[in-house]
Amino acid sequence: MFFSKNKTDNQVGVSFIFSKTGVMRYISHLDLIRLLMRATRRAELPLYFTKGFSPRPKLIIKRALKLGLESENEEAQIVLTKNIKPEIFTGKFNKQLPQGLRIKEVNIL
Repeated sequence: MFFSKNKTDNQVGVSFIFSKTGVMRYISHLDLIRLLMRATRRAELPLYFTKGFSPRPKLIIKRALKLGLESENEEAQIVLTKNIKPEIFTGKFNKQLPQGLRIKEVNIL
């Protein structure tokens, strides 16, 4: 996990598995990251932002898929500021995702 070494920050790691199918298989890796960041903001999840000049949510997709490939089990991690139930995380996040992207499994780290 990619937590800060600063122990005063409240950080909760969330690992999730998502599927990328249909027309979403044509979205590039960088566009997918931007799409997931926007969806998390719209879902009003308690995101942890990096410190510094240009704060961003901490989000990692473990493997970049080639353009045009579908996947049922892509792994990603994000850092939140509060603990949240996996069902709530999945429900809020899936409502903001376009057709072809779905959160399938969530684990709080």
